[in-house]
Amino acid sequence: MNLSWLQIFRMGLVQMCLGAVVVLTTSTLNRLMVVELALPAVLPGLLVGLHYGIQITRPNWGFLSDTSGNRTRWIIGGMAVLAAGGWLAALGVVMMETQFGAGLALSILAYALIGLGAGASGTSLLALLATACAARRRAAAATITWLMMIAGIAITAGTVGAFLDPYTPALLLRIVGIVSLGAVVLTALAIWGIEARTGAQPLKADGPVRFREGLAEIWAEPEARNFTIFVFLSMTAYFMQELILEPYAGLVFGMTPGQSTQLSGAQNGGVFLGMLTVGIAATGLRLGSIRHWVVAGCLGSAMSLGLITALGASGVAAALVPAVVLLGFFNGMFAVAAIGAMMALAGQGRGSREGTRMGLWGAAQAMAAGFGGLVGAAAVDVMRRVMVADAPAFGAVFTFEAALFVLSALLALRVIDHGRDRGAATLVPGE
Repeated sequence: MNLSWLQIFRMGLVQMCLGAVVVLTTSTLNRLMVVELALPAVLPGLLVGLHYGIQITRPNWGFLSDTSGNRTRWIIGGMAVLAAGGWLAALGVVMMETQFGAGLALSILAYALIGLGAGASGTSLLALLATACAARRRAAAATITWLMMIAGIAITAGTVGAFLDPYTPALLLRIVGIVSLGAVVLTALAIWGIEARTGAQPLKADGPVRFREGLAEIWAEPEARNFTIFVFLSMTAYFMQELILEPYAGLVFGMTPGQSTQLSGAQNGGVFLGMLTVGIAATGLRLGSIRHWVVAGCLGSAMSLGLITALGASGVAAALVPAVVLLGFFNGMFAVAAIGAMMALAGQGRGSREGTRMGLWGAAQAMAAGFGGLVGAAAVDVMRRVMVADAPAFGAVFTFEAALFVLSALLALRVIDHGRDRGAATLVPGE
């Protein structure tokens, strides 16, 4: 029995919970460490990089999910670990104010748990979605679950931002505790019974040796290898501003923790609108090809970053909000088009390797997320020491990120071809 639309929506609720917990660690806690505690931006950059780096274990969680015969327990268990990590991360930030060493140690443990929990729950959820969803619904199911995750990020950032002012450590712990516990409860209610009703069976695994051989075969394909490079480069640009946008709002525009958290929510709201626009235009109205939307998203993101940089000289906070929403819109446009390209390209090349290709590109995305965030944070620290004022220091990093987006657009023109049919995606053969 295949997943119904209601069951797909329920699985999307799990993705929403994932986004809700993770956004607190990448936006609110990051801002508190850099602005309120006056710590170097590279510190939260390293912690978030740890959380992304540990998600390289996603193939291992997928293997356990495949062979255990019960993906549901990995989904719920992973969410519980993620929620525990989220609350411990907030506690670590609070402890840093008086006991920096103990707070840092707890934060390292917490972010490791966040990476493990997100990897276990997210990978198992996507595995269940892939095995139990009818082929004709897979693309729509992936879009629904991704948009719901973005919605969870945007709603949580905006809501938490509204309740966090005036900021106190006790209020932070209470809010993060409510969000984390709510995520576990909602996940259990949403996913419970779906696997049993669909009758999804565990896959027959060939073992780790066969997996390594298959991965080597995919990497030997010029098309898959070139697209992997594109994913890493473009996602590095995508994630470079993740850890520095809220500190930029606080240091340059004087925003409070609540206001800067709401700014993050506004950005993710823009991401949601960008994704929705591409979904309606490319799928419903059949306007443009995947390559066109990827290139437009990259160039629009570069333009928005230039605008945010220019606003730094004015210091007008009201003008920053629409500029950040515009950045989110083009980021979302690029991201959903890139996902569409992945889905279209996964079946090309050597047969029966769709999962391996998606795993390779997912690993590239995870590495780029950690690397991009860390590079952005470290670059800001360096530029703030070199330059006199904060605005040009952040602006230099935003300009470099914009250049990466332009380079990614040029690479997309080479790697992705719209083909003969509008909306189709094929790879340009490698040299």
